[in-house]
Amino acid sequence: MLHRHAKAACVGAAAAAALVLTSLQGAASAQPAGGAAPSAADTLAVSAAQPELLRAMQRDLGLTRAEAERRLVNEAEAGATAAVLRQRLGDSFAGAWVEGADAGTLTVATTRAADAAAIRAGGAEARTVPHTLAELDRAKAALDRAAARDSSTDVPVWYVDVRANAVVVRAVERSAAQTLIGASGAERDLIRVVPTEEQPRPLYDIRGGDAYYMGGGGRCSVGFAVTRGTTQGFATAGHCGRAGTSTSGYNQVAQGTFQASTFPGRDTAWVAANSNWTSTPYVKGQSGQNIQVTGSVQQPVGASICRSGSTTGWHCGTISQHNTSVTYPEGTITGVTRTTVCAEPGDSGGSYISGSQAQGVTSGGSGDCRSGGTTFHQPINPLLQGYGLTLKTTTDPGEPGEPGEPGEPGGTWAAGTVYQAGAQVTYGGATYRCLQGHQAQAGWEPPNVPALWQRL
Repeated sequence: MLHRHAKAACVGAAAAAALVLTSLQGAASAQPAGGAAPSAADTLAVSAAQPELLRAMQRDLGLTRAEAERRLVNEAEAGATAAVLRQRLGDSFAGAWVEGADAGTLTVATTRAADAAAIRAGGAEARTVPHTLAELDRAKAALDRAAARDSSTDVPVWYVDVRANAVVVRAVERSAAQTLIGASGAERDLIRVVPTEEQPRPLYDIRGGDAYYMGGGGRCSVGFAVTRGTTQGFATAGHCGRAGTSTSGYNQVAQGTFQASTFPGRDTAWVAANSNWTSTPYVKGQSGQNIQVTGSVQQPVGASICRSGSTTGWHCGTISQHNTSVTYPEGTITGVTRTTVCAEPGDSGGSYISGSQAQGVTSGGSGDCRSGGTTFHQPINPLLQGYGLTLKTTTDPGEPGEPGEPGEPGGTWAAGTVYQAGAQVTYGGATYRCLQGHQAQAGWEPPNVPALWQRL
């Protein structure tokens, strides 16, 4: 976890993670012209990536501006391609990831050699491996259950590594890893133990610049602006405060109250703001510019990702693994994403964004932004779903069903609902399967966004 105590105020707080609690007006994202279905890059509003974000990608990923721009387009298209292939491969699917400076290579793994031709025809490289993603997920879940009974900081991190086709357990003491594996009952041939000196920690009590203050004087960074009905507020990390904890903003003005908080197990929370504060759909860039948030489509392993926090500002890296578990001194949290982005005390709760797509809120990590480090974020979509929140975005809401199929849309699809990959809905008399997890919004009706929905 990455929160700290502080007194100084700075503008980095509210804007720092998509909640500039001011009267700023949101800019609408451009919609593709004509009635043609948008590409994945159009759907994810890659064109909304602003110079501030691109410069951070150039600095931290060693890219040229052209490579950064191409990378965002390639990642959007790769996510959609991988999602379609996952549905096509069914039980044999073993994961997908992007590689290359501009993420120009998508690899899809399968346990059936016969799938290779279909994968290549779909536009990806094929890799045949022994274990399905479902098998690896089950082994990881068994480790989670064992850790819930008896966790140890000598086994700080474990995750499904699709590139290695294994569940990787990072251990300070190998014997502690073997104890956890034995207690889990998971198949040992699915698990790889890797030595580590990582010691993810809460990083409390280090003073610095402001984001938002908790009632007891600690401070964290705002995550993403949200609404719940007519109530405005923001998502953040659960370890920053408990339900009922009051907050004040970057300017020390009374701001709101934690409505719900979960930690450990998960690291999620949300704060309802009072009437003096207004949620806006932005993340604060390095020099104060507003970076648009247009949606919450989760990006694949290997994709670029940037983090905004009140201590260290903008830093970028890549997604290492989804479905990660990490043990802090307070206990184990599961379902987080592991990244190569650095972070420091005070950045807790801050936003992770890929292009213009919200990814999650900062949980914790190890290292710092001078020597480098590893950090973990709590994915935003489960947080939104768990608390019944709607992400604030710059997307023009438009009219449901436009553009799209003629007539009354009808069906079970609903804006504001968080859909996981594989979920099915009806819309306009047809049935659709969700390809990529996201929170639905007007303009993203199933017939309009083939990157997100497949008609059955």
